[in-house]
Amino acid sequence: MPFVHAVLVFAVTAILAQGCAFSRGTLGDDIKTETVSSIKKGVTTKTEVLALLGAPDRVLPLNGRDVYQYYRYDAKAGSLLLIIVNFSRLSVKGDDLFVMLNQNGIVEEVISSKRTENLEFRFWPFGE
Repeated sequence: MPFVHAVLVFAVTAILAQGCAFSRGTLGDDIKTETVSSIKKGVTTKTEVLALLGAPDRVLPLNGRDVYQYYRYDAKAGSLLLIIVNFSRLSVKGDDLFVMLNQNGIVEEVISSKRTENLEFRFWPFGE
């Protein structure tokens, strides 16, 4: 009987020791669409870009020009934690903004993307 009792205690503990975990993380500041649309090619200056968006996350030199990169990444993870095997699914989306400045400090090009909206928790680790 002590063996059956030990197996029963182990089984109950194993069932109660499993669980689920949900986590979320972001990196960078939100890039507002209205701020991006206020940057005009050939008109907006480097000083105005810095006043609108703040310091860039990265500055990339490109043939005598500067490219300012601003980004925001959003990640969500769902995990099923079992005793022997754990399953997790991580979803990551990013917003990127690239502002190319010519040698005179005037905006030459603006490239942006907005993908972090509606990022969902996806718990099931196998496919959609």
